[in-house]
Amino acid sequence: MPLAQLNLAPMRYPLDDPRMASFVDQIAEVNAADGFVWRLADDGPGSTSFRILDRDDLLVNLSVWRDLPSLRAFVLGFAQHRTLLQDRGQWFERPGEPMTVCWEVPAGHVPTLAEAEGQLLRLRAQGPSEAVFPYAHRD
Repeated sequence: MPLAQLNLAPMRYPLDDPRMASFVDQIAEVNAADGFVWRLADDGPGSTSFRILDRDDLLVNLSVWRDLPSLRAFVLGFAQHRTLLQDRGQWFERPGEPMTVCWEVPAGHVPTLAEAEGQLLRLRAQGPSEAVFPYAHRD
């Protein structure tokens, strides 16, 4: 079953800050990876103009994947993404609360930012379940 995922990253600096350049320069290539069905996008290199939870410092990544194994293959198997994860401390703060959530969606469903925010808030309030879970929670 298709899987929606929301991943938020609290930025250390604004995207146009020179300290974010090495991250921003890689967004388009990372977003071109295989496995996703749909990805939230704007006119820029990814989805950098979207905001959520009334915070300007959160970088939003919302996508739908064929299934959980496809998402895992991207997160851990795509070398450039893995490198970004290893270096993320340069660009992003360590969050004190869950910033990722996954949930199954019907084929063809395109989640909205409001839906994704609701799923994240549900995870934060109720914890992981079969319905909503952080990326690393379920096999």
